[in-house]
Amino acid sequence: MQATIDYLSPPVPAALPWHETPLVRATDMLLDGYGRLVDDPSACAVEIVRWPAAGRRPVDPDSGDEGGTAVGEFAFWWEGDTMFGRNTAVDDQYLLGWSRNPGEARSTGDPSLPRDRLLLWHANYHPDGGQLFFPCNGEPFVTALALPGDDVTPASFVTFYVDGGRGLYIHPNVWHEAVFPLRTPSRFHDEQGRVHARVSVNFAEEFGVFLSMPMRAPR
Repeated sequence: MQATIDYLSPPVPAALPWHETPLVRATDMLLDGYGRLVDDPSACAVEIVRWPAAGRRPVDPDSGDEGGTAVGEFAFWWEGDTMFGRNTAVDDQYLLGWSRNPGEARSTGDPSLPRDRLLLWHANYHPDGGQLFFPCNGEPFVTALALPGDDVTPASFVTFYVDGGRGLYIHPNVWHEAVFPLRTPSRFHDEQGRVHARVSVNFAEEFGVFLSMPMRAPR
């Protein structure tokens, strides 16, 4: 049986090599297959995936997708060199990553200062539905995404930079962590499937690396 993940104290080494992700500016063309840009969160419908059939008999077409969505706020902040997040839509809190290897990470520092990178130890996808992120104050952000498929590797991920004033919708089954504002503290409107199923990859455990995301606009 798979152990429950402790998202606030992940069991990772003090230092690992970094897998650098390519950085691109998000456009609807480049996001094809991953999701799309959003200008009005109230006009963005979140996809809900019908519950899968367990055998040869199909799920009735008027059932299995009635759980709807959970809506809340996703907050992000730095504590020293460590970024944390809190998602009120699913009532959970996470240690998301570090700006340097965790064994070197300082516990204090100005939380508003920009960082060069974020080192991710984990990503997941939601098989039950999509997810919408929209910045409450219009700030730009980055996120690392990979196309669906359980044979994912660190090389599968691309970091997308989203210009200020726009949000991001992520399709079901697309690998992601959260989204990451270039400055914190920051708050995002969040909407996602209420079931909130997660399928995870632990980069540190499975591949012996941290996934390195540039925290800047593309040059």
